Parts: sequence; structure tokens; C-alpha cells
Amino acid sequence: MSPEQFLARLAKTGPEPAYLFLGPEAYERTRCRRALLDAVLPPEERENGFTRHELDRTPLAAALDDARALSLFASRRLIWLASAEAAVPRASRASGDDEPAGQEALAAYLREPTPDVVLVIDCSRYEFDGEDKARIERVEAFFSAIPTKVELRPYPPEAARFLAQKLAKEAGIQLGLAELALLLEATGGDASRLALEIEKLRLFAGTAREITADDIAALVPDAQSSTIFALVAALGRGDRSRALEILDTLSRAGEYMPLALTFLATQFRTALAAREAGLRGAGQIQAHFTKLGTRMWAERARQIEQTMEAFSKERLERAVEKVFEADRGLRDTRPDDRILMEEMILALTAR
Repeated sequence: MSPEQFLARLAKTGPEPAYLFLGPEAYERTRCRRALLDAVLPPEERENGFTRHELDRTPLAAALDDARALSLFASRRLIWLASAEAAVPRASRASGDDEPAGQEALAAYLREPTPDVVLVIDCSRYEFDGEDKARIERVEAFFSAIPTKVELRPYPPEAARFLAQKLAKEAGIQLGLAELALLLEATGGDASRLALEIEKLRLFAGTAREITADDIAALVPDAQSSTIFALVAALGRGDRSRALEILDTLSRAGEYMPLALTFLATQFRTALAAREAGLRGAGQIQAHFTKLGTRMWAERARQIEQTMEAFSKERLERAVEKVFEADRGLRDTRPDDRILMEEMILALTAR
């Protein structure tokens, strides 16, 4: 079930004896944990009623023994078993072998769970796709005796945008569409980071004025990537003067030039790959790279589209070469990083 389904069922029928939490999404995990705490333990009982075990340090069987034990200090308990993946045996077992000890102990516990004890087994290490897919499936199979599974998947782009707007409204901050797009790009759409950065912006700028791009650049890590895109746009127009002004801005802001070059290289390589794939429009670009396993936001896809429009295939190839040469120069003994960056800009804006 999804976190929303979990919260709705919890509010309707109350807590169940055990849950399996799967997935890396921290924001929804926090929401679910708080809801469970509110449903299971009143504030005055949480110090004694809440227990956390790390299964990479405590055997599953020992944690289950704790769940069976009656507490002298708490009438109800919530026991959180983190790092669930550590309980899954690494070596594959031949068919016909007995169940692993921890798996057998869990099944026995769930046949007669301790009254007024809620058990949460939590695996937050693995993603649902890519290389982690097989790993998370093994975790799910190992804990298959638990009937209620909550999948904590990362927010898709549109859901992350809706969440950011909702959090901004709740915080009372004024966030325009361009600033919202910048915040989503800087945080990668991660829900926990969105909540944290919106709270930082509220404390920094207050609610009396609109949040600006400068506010986001000052507070949010990775927001300076938008300045890098402005540099790409200036290079695409052949605007040498504007490109050098942006370089000056990056220098004064203390930007680490090899990191700036990494952003540039990624932008040019992605645009070149999109052009070679024959993609047209931000929608095709976003769908293509998402299918390849690269999460891409709509704003980012529009940036790639604009880079493709500004640079021909030959200019993109030349840009990739020049960025590589500048990056290699930055890693050698050199008089000044900025000189190499200026030489790259001069080469890419030459008529």
C-alpha cells in the first residue's frame, strides 16, 4: 500500500501488529512514523514505550524476543526494527532447505503477536528500480509473513511540484513559478529536502515578501546550477560579454570551477545525446531520459531543449571537447582557474 493508504487505514481501524516499510522516501517515512506514534503511544508514554533496534547490530530473533517481553514501564509499545536488509541472508539457499532462523522466528511471532505491541520492520536502503530491484525483492520475500507492506517510493516530478506548493502555502512564503522550478531543480524533487529548504527560506526571508532566486541560491545547495545554465545560454548566443560576467559572478560566489565544469559538461553531453536520438520538445526529452533511468524534471528538460536549439550538433561536439580540455587544465599545475575558464569561453564564442 501507499503511505496515503496506510495513513487512511490507520485512522480508520487503528494499528496492526506488524508492518513492513520498504523504500528510501524519508519524508513519507517520517509522516508514517509520527502517525504510528500518535496512534500507539500518548506523549507521556513514548520515552518508555518506543524502542528502536538496528538489525545490522541486533539479530532479528533477539529483537523479536524483546517484542515478546512484557515491559514494567509501558502498557503499549512501538518497536522499530531498522536496517531490515541486514537480516536477509546473503547466500542463496537450495530448495528444500529449512527457513532461516530469523524468518522462522518472525513467522512464529506473527502467529501469536504480543498484545498492544506494534512491530515495524524498516528497509530504507534500497530503491525499487535499477540495480536495487532484485535486492528489495529479496527483502520483501524474506519478510513475506508480514501481511501489511508500505511502499515508500520517491515522488514523481508532478507530485513533488504539488508537494512543494502545498508546503510553501503552509509555511506562508511567497514562491513564484520560476523560483519553484529552481527549488525543485536544486533539491532534485526530494520531498525531505523540499520541506527542509522551504522552512529555511521561511526563516531567512519571512512571509512579507516574495522569495527570490538570490534567496534560493544563497541558502539551497546546488541552486547555483541555474547560474551555470545561464552561462550555457550565453555561450549558445555567442554572447561573450555576458558569459564573462556570469563567470565573474561564479568566481565572486566562490564556486569551485571543476564543479562548474561538471555541470557544463553534463548539460552539453545530455543535449548532444538528445539531438543524436532525434528528440523534439521537452516532453520527449523528459520521457526518453526517464525511460533510461535518469530522473529529469520538466524544467530541466526545457533547459536541454533550449541548449539544443542554441547549439548545432557540431557546436555541441566542440563544446564537449573544450570543456574536457578546460577540466584537464584545471587538474594540472596552473596559474589560475579563472584564466582557463576565460580561455574556454573565448574559444566557444569565437566567430
